[in-house]
Amino acid sequence: MAIKIILLDLDGTLLTSEKTISPANYAALSQCADRGIYIVPSTGRFYDGMPQVVRELPFVRYVIAVNGAQVYDAVTGATLCRMEIQPGNAESIFDDLDALPVIYDCFQDGWGYMGTAHYGRIDEFITDPKVNRMVKELRQPVEDLHDYVQQKNKPVQKIQMFFRDMGRRERELVRLARKFPDMAVTSSITNNIEINARQANKGEALRFLCQYLGVDIQDTMAFGDGSNDLSMIHAAGTGVAMANADQALKDAADYVTDTNDNDGVAKGVERFCLL
Repeated sequence: MAIKIILLDLDGTLLTSEKTISPANYAALSQCADRGIYIVPSTGRFYDGMPQVVRELPFVRYVIAVNGAQVYDAVTGATLCRMEIQPGNAESIFDDLDALPVIYDCFQDGWGYMGTAHYGRIDEFITDPKVNRMVKELRQPVEDLHDYVQQKNKPVQKIQMFFRDMGRRERELVRLARKFPDMAVTSSITNNIEINARQANKGEALRFLCQYLGVDIQDTMAFGDGSNDLSMIHAAGTGVAMANADQALKDAADYVTDTNDNDGVAKGVERFCLL
């Protein structure tokens, strides 16, 4: 088996805790690209929300964004595939979330939006300074998120909520998946839940990209750390979990590499692609 596509989750995987790419990770991926391997960021973020250091990687063309809601060609600017939540379904989810002790937002047309009342409470719910700053920078406050989405009457790429009570979050992961069976309910960081259209997951996006590029899915490799990476770990020919990954992801993976802060991507790539 020769690896032809490498999928990389960003936060907790390719990126260090400082949101940088280590020299070892960069060097290993550059060597892979020189061998003709596609290097594909696969993230819960929208494209413009990815760190500049990722968007400027010279060997990246294709990106799986918003947990698989979009497959994007960064060279042509074309969206190759989209799987989104219809406005009526988004409204039903918003109505449900209004009864929860959370703040929430949505992604639409490649940007994030949050009601002003929730935007003003970000500091209460997001104490990690880096995540706090990222959310504030990548969300446009709107007076009322319900009204905003209703007036635009366009599909939503993702709905995301943040919790203070981690026990409540765990219960809601189960309840929301049962209440909205046509949606994909996952998580990417400690205190969030993310909701996408059922077909919008990284595994389905990988299958689309393989078909688009004419690559056998067995010739692919995926790195991840969170539950939103589980579908691509299952789908890829070789699924790699970070040492800092959720236990469920480690159980599903073919291999567990080192942490995101200890060049885990480089070590996995060297083991399987740079022998």
